[in-house]
Formats: sequence, structure tokens, C-alpha cells
Amino acid sequence: MQTTSLNAEAEPMMEINTTPLIDVLLVLIIMLIITIPPQTHAVKLDLPQNSETPPPPVEPTKNKLVITQTGAILWNGTPVTLQQLRTYLDVSQQMNPVPELHLQPDANARYVVVDQVLAVTKQAHVTKMGFVGNEAYMTAF
Repeated sequence: MQTTSLNAEAEPMMEINTTPLIDVLLVLIIMLIITIPPQTHAVKLDLPQNSETPPPPVEPTKNKLVITQTGAILWNGTPVTLQQLRTYLDVSQQMNPVPELHLQPDANARYVVVDQVLAVTKQAHVTKMGFVGNEAYMTAF
């Protein structure tokens, strides 16, 4: 048994060496952290439900929204501002049936402009929207 150097009677040490215990606990904590699966982030989507009745044959009008490389926003070929775009979207959401919005950003358009347009469409509560021309991005990078 180990004795202290100040101990004249050669009595055993009354303290436990906790360093190995702490080392083992740290290893176990690290193993626990590594083995815990990471939380997966889920995106909630409202998927269409399969119904027995076919959809009505009415072809709603389509509005094409293009964002050019220079940052210009075109509504059916006409340049518009973000305020005008919001007005057009509000009017189109009141129509029956609601027209589809086809968003076609240029492959080299700035993301800031696309993000602003997406924010305006979200504020206008656009329900029917799709991205057009995604094949242009295959060769962009």
C-alpha cells in the first residue's frame, strides 16, 4: 500500500486516486455522444390526396414570372417592381379558378432578388406555384 511521505507511522493513504475513474467516465460520455443518432430535420408537406373523381377540365390561366440575370422582374414579359408584383399576385389570388404562377429565375440571377420575389409570393399567399426551366441549372455550374 502506498503511504504518504509525511506519514511517519507508515499508515495507508485514505484518499482514492480518481484520475482513472474520471478518464473512464469521459470515454463513456464521448462514446454516448457519438452513438446518439442526430436529429433529422423534417419538412412538412401537404401532399395531394388521391381522389376518385377526376379533376375538372378547366385550364386556368398561367402567369409567368421571370427573373433575369440583371435582376429585372418580368410579369408575363412586362417589367414590374416588387410592389407591382404584390398587387398583381393579390389580384390573381382573388380569381376563380386561381391561376398558376410559373417562376423562372435565370441561372445567373442574384439569389437576393429571387429571395425577395419568393418573400412577396409568400406574403401574397400564393397557392399554385411552380419552378420552370430547372434544366438550365444542370449546365450552369
